[in-house]
Amino acid sequence: MKSSLLSTPLLCLSLLVLSACGRGKENGPPKMPPPEVGVITAQPQSSPLTRDLVGRLSAFRSADVRARVAGVLLKRDYDEGTNVKRGQLLFQIDPAPLKAALNAAQASLAQAQATWTNNKVTAQRVRELAPKGYVSKSDLDNALAAERSSAAAVQAARANVETARINLGYANVTSPIDGRAGQQQVTEGALVGNGEATLLTTVDQIDPLYVNFTMSVDSLEQMRRAQSSGNVTLADPNKASVQITMPDGSVYAEPGVLDFSDTTVNPATGSVNLRAKVPNPKHGLLPGMYVTLKANLGQQHKVFLVPQQAVQRDTVGAYVMTVGADGNVVRKDVATADMVGGNWVINDGLAAGDQVVVSGIQNVKAGAPAKASPWHPAASSSSSHPPAAPSGK
Repeated sequence: MKSSLLSTPLLCLSLLVLSACGRGKENGPPKMPPPEVGVITAQPQSSPLTRDLVGRLSAFRSADVRARVAGVLLKRDYDEGTNVKRGQLLFQIDPAPLKAALNAAQASLAQAQATWTNNKVTAQRVRELAPKGYVSKSDLDNALAAERSSAAAVQAARANVETARINLGYANVTSPIDGRAGQQQVTEGALVGNGEATLLTTVDQIDPLYVNFTMSVDSLEQMRRAQSSGNVTLADPNKASVQITMPDGSVYAEPGVLDFSDTTVNPATGSVNLRAKVPNPKHGLLPGMYVTLKANLGQQHKVFLVPQQAVQRDTVGAYVMTVGADGNVVRKDVATADMVGGNWVINDGLAAGDQVVVSGIQNVKAGAPAKASPWHPAASSSSSHPPAAPSGK
């Protein structure tokens, strides 16, 4: 009797537990709330049309300084690697043989002038006697021919004197332009200019400088098609600018201006050569350096600027996640053109009014709901660095 009284409460307790478990299975586990994400509203706008390229610097003007006459190099009159002015003396070639050649040419000129004077007097006398029949027609012709020949010899002798004087002037080798003179190529005592114009040094003008770069034909064709459709306005070739980035990553302070675009395609590379002129007042840039540059070629219209962290990539390509009107997440594949100020420029794949997910993108997936709120850059940056927890003691 006592055992039956004890078994009755235990049976009731078991029934209560079983009924509670049955109700839990019918209702299921509690649902998780949709993740909160920060979104921006995509709006079409205009943005600079830029291209990141690699270029090489070259001197604005470069002049080879050569020996234009044969002789022995006596001395160098400049410091290597310093700035020189146009007409400044750089080298001296032994002038003694050139002075002797000038003296010989002057002597030949004096001899030719004396001969011409004698022939002129003779010819004048023959002219006076010929009408009276005192000289023959043959003698008259010979006298006039001698006068003309001697006059021509005088002109040739004068030309030889001028040539000798010019050659003597070439003994002083001067700079043809303002610029920076390079290393001496020939040492003193060497015979230069013997059969060829020996290179002595090079003078480069490095303010301003040229930066030479190339652009593929495909890129140029895309820009032309975009221009014809009205989505791109290309800059005036004389106003397109470039911004140079130094090898250490710093931005060069002086912007350059595009001043040349080739009219032919390089068949070896399939690209077009372009050139920009860059001021270099402090001589911080040197010819031969490779630099990266951002070329501003015009304006893009009806494009979307999306923060960098909102654009994801996979094997298919670039894409963004958006929150639709029904609150569900939608993946949209996009085409990125370039980057401006930390934002991707998207020219295809988005529509005006799309809610693009910027923060919390790792918590969403396509087709699932999400709770959208406006994204604020400051709040995003502060939330990405939470304060450190206090250390226990």
